[in-house]
Amino acid sequence: MSSGTGSRIVVTGATGNVGTSVVRLLSEDAEVGSVRGLARRLPDWSPPKTDWSAVDLASEQTDLVKEFTGADAVVHLAWAFQPTHDPAATWRTNVLGSIRVFEAVAAAGVSTLVHASSVGAYSPGPKDHAVDESWPTHGWPDAAYCREKAYLERALDTFEREHPEVRVVRMRPAFLFKRESASEQRRIFGGRFLPGPLARPELLPFLPDVPGLRVQALHTDDAAKAYRLAVHTEVRGAFNLAAEPPLDAELLGEMLGARRVRVPRTAVRSAIAAAWGLHLLPASPHLFDAVLRLPLMDCTRARTELGWRPERTAPQVLEEFLLGLQQGAGADTEPLRGRKVG
Repeated sequence: MSSGTGSRIVVTGATGNVGTSVVRLLSEDAEVGSVRGLARRLPDWSPPKTDWSAVDLASEQTDLVKEFTGADAVVHLAWAFQPTHDPAATWRTNVLGSIRVFEAVAAAGVSTLVHASSVGAYSPGPKDHAVDESWPTHGWPDAAYCREKAYLERALDTFEREHPEVRVVRMRPAFLFKRESASEQRRIFGGRFLPGPLARPELLPFLPDVPGLRVQALHTDDAAKAYRLAVHTEVRGAFNLAAEPPLDAELLGEMLGARRVRVPRTAVRSAIAAAWGLHLLPASPHLFDAVLRLPLMDCTRARTELGWRPERTAPQVLEEFLLGLQQGAGADTEPLRGRKVG
C-alpha cells in the first residue's frame, strides 16, 4: 500500500453496502494517503491506496488498537442485521463491538471518529413534517435494530464527555440503497423465499397502501460523500442524511404504474409476524412497527455545515435498486455477492 502524505483512514464494515462506497470514494481522494478496510472476510477487490485486515468485532480477542494506531480517522460502519431471532448475537456484534471500537479509538490516539448511526435511532416522530438532529434518539424499543442504534447514541454521549479530544460525528442516514446492494438487501430483509414479482414491479397485482408507511431513502454513494466530507471538515455532532421526496404509496404507485389498495396495518403486521415466526422472512414484525413510526428528517445541517447535497432523488434511488434486484446485482465482496431472484 502506498501511504502517501495524506490522511490515514480506517473503515470498519468496509465490504458492505455503505463500506464499499466509502472505501471507493476515499481511495480516489487526493487528500487521503491510505485506507485500511476492516471486514470479517477479505474481499477480492483492490481499490487504490487500500489494504485489508480480517477483523471480527464480536471477538474480544481482536486487537483494534493495533489496527487503529497511526490513523487520522476511523469511520465505523460495521453492523450485523441478522440473526433477527437471536438479539443477543446482534447485540454482541453491534453494541459491544462498537463500544470496543470507541475505546480503541481513544486508546490509539485517533483524532476523529465518524459513526454510522441511523434514522432508526430516532424516537417515533411525525410523517407530515421533518425534524432536525435535536429530535430524541431513544429508538423504538421493541425492534433490536433501533434499540441498538439508540443505545450507541447514549454510549457516544458518555464517550464524548470522557474524550473531548476526539472529534465525534454521528451520521443518521435514511434507508440506503444502490444497485450493487440489491442481492445483499434481498437476503437480509426478504430472505431466500422473496417472490420474484417483487423484483418486477409490472407484475405486482396491486400496491399495498399501509397507513403511516412514509419513509425516506438515499443512494449509498451520496451517503458516502457525506462521510468523506465529515472526515475532512472540522464538524462535530449529528447529521441527518436523506434524499427528497419521501416515499409513500401514492408516489410508489405513480412510479410503478400499480393500483393502490388500502391495507390495514394489523393485516400486514400479522402476515409479517407469521412469516418471521416460521423463519420464512428475516425482517421482523418489530422492525415493521418501527418503520411506521420513524420521523421524516430535515437535512439542513448537512447542507449548511458539510456542504452536502444528494445527487439522486429518492425515486431514482428506488428505480436503480429495483433494477439491481431484477439483475441479481452485487459486488466482489462477501456481503454483496450477487444472486438473481427466481
